[in-house]
Amino acid sequence: MRRLSIGLAVLTAMMLLPLCVDAQIIKRAGELIQSAIDDTRSDSLSVEEMMRRDSIRLHEMELELHELKLNEIVLRSELADALNQNHIADSIKLAEQRQRIDSLRAMTPGVPVVVEGDTLFTIYAARGGYSAVDRAQTIEETLLKIGKDRRIRRDSLYMLDNENYVDVMYGDKVIVTLTEQDALWQSTTPAELAQEYMPLLAATIHHLKEEHSFWQYAKRAGLFVLVLAMQCVLFKLINYLFRRLRRRIIYFGRNRLKPFVVKDYELLNTRRLCRMLGYAANFVRVILLLLLLIFTVPILFAIFPQTENLALRIFSYIVDPIVMVIKAIVDYIPNLFIIIVIWTCVRYIVKGLRYIAGEIQSEKLKISGFYPDWAEPTFNIIRFLLYAFMIAMIYPYLPGSESGVFQGISVFVGLIVSLGSSTVISNFIAGFVITYMRPFKVGDFIKVKDTTGNVIEKTPFVTRLRTIKNEIITIPNSFIMSGDTVNYSASARTYGLIIHTMLTMGYETPWRKVHRLLIDSALATPGVLNNPQPFVLETELNDNYMCYQINAYITDADAMPQITSDLLQNIQDNFRDAGIELVAPHYISARDGNASKVPPLMQRRRDTAEE
Repeated sequence: MRRLSIGLAVLTAMMLLPLCVDAQIIKRAGELIQSAIDDTRSDSLSVEEMMRRDSIRLHEMELELHELKLNEIVLRSELADALNQNHIADSIKLAEQRQRIDSLRAMTPGVPVVVEGDTLFTIYAARGGYSAVDRAQTIEETLLKIGKDRRIRRDSLYMLDNENYVDVMYGDKVIVTLTEQDALWQSTTPAELAQEYMPLLAATIHHLKEEHSFWQYAKRAGLFVLVLAMQCVLFKLINYLFRRLRRRIIYFGRNRLKPFVVKDYELLNTRRLCRMLGYAANFVRVILLLLLLIFTVPILFAIFPQTENLALRIFSYIVDPIVMVIKAIVDYIPNLFIIIVIWTCVRYIVKGLRYIAGEIQSEKLKISGFYPDWAEPTFNIIRFLLYAFMIAMIYPYLPGSESGVFQGISVFVGLIVSLGSSTVISNFIAGFVITYMRPFKVGDFIKVKDTTGNVIEKTPFVTRLRTIKNEIITIPNSFIMSGDTVNYSASARTYGLIIHTMLTMGYETPWRKVHRLLIDSALATPGVLNNPQPFVLETELNDNYMCYQINAYITDADAMPQITSDLLQNIQDNFRDAGIELVAPHYISARDGNASKVPPLMQRRRDTAEE
């Protein structure tokens, strides 16, 4: 029995050991108990021997127990070291995650959880293969289902704390699961984060249930009918007011309206003015009705939550373009100010150049080597260059100049102009050259190839002539540059223009007499100068006649056709009075002994004496 009591004592000591003792200690204790039980069964030994063995066994058990306590202490130390290392590793890992999250927080916006336009909180971390976007969408759908379900009680929201995460529940539905990653993003713990989110979720669920109640639907239906009724009333009121306005316009047009007259020209009579006023009133009516529809339709859609987003979208389609235009106008004001400054500077520079050009053209201001007739074309060229420079400076400040479409259109227009303006450019360059070569000026009597007339207009592209038949002929400047141009007026102004005409006379008529008659005819012609005197040139000796050319000086090139006509008339009169026929003889000579047709020598001398 003593051994049994010793075994029970050992068993009791074993039971008093902490639960965390190693399995080896428990096994050893069991072996000792089993040995003690076996010792009780052996009765063949003496009492002294048994007592001696018991004392030895007790001593051994005390040693073993002491050894077991030492092993326990070692095991506890190792377990504490392992737990400490795990805690350090977890702390390092947590610090690394917190540092990484801090670095990502600046560049990661997160995904907001939005329920019917109200933002509850933001999800940053993914979980279980679901991204932050999927988690936010799932939370939103769950809240909407709970809010629309009238069977769920409003006080069913609670928090379920698990080992590594916290679930926010509503009845048997999980609204949101918050992990340690979510807590790290918010610099808190999952439980604290759940406590922070629960009031927001409770308020949202309460609001959703209120919005989806039967009474709320009834109020919305009534409001919908009321808005439609007001819409109909406003439509009828607008139509009624404009019918009265139309009658007033008709009465005003018949009794008081006067026609619109511009410088004795009746541009618009009363009937047309009445019609225009009627069209304007009808246009205003249509605009008002459209505006009423534009603002009423979004209101109707906004009454019900199911179509509220559609209402906002329709309203944004209307308001966003208006806001965009107003914002663009406000943003464009600085550029507009720059454009106005550039345009004003160029405008006053052009005015100054116009004044200088006018002074040069009127010869009040004289510049050496610069002719007065250069003033106007030079001013036009400089003005064109200034305006081109102004456009180049203004171009970057135009709205949409940086867009690809605007630049593409500009390139396309430039390509079309460059392909279709080769003739125009050649005429412009020719006009530029003609201006500064000064082959003629406005009012000169010139000849361009087969065209003769006075210059009535000279532009950078064409030159216009008026012929003696009053025909207006437009000649491209490039055509003038490609041929010869005869300026009769320049010669007449400088040293006198020589007009001439040809006539033929037989050899039997003395040449001195012909000379005298031709010169007398020229001197008798109005417009022919006496000094220098007219002269006759014998230009050709033909077989049957002699060619005479009368040359006379004139100073009025514009009258050249009339002076030439008068000269021909005087020649006819003088030769007829002298008895000389203006017919060139033609002879057929057969050398058969006939007398020579040359006048005898004595006859020629007599004729010479008479002259």
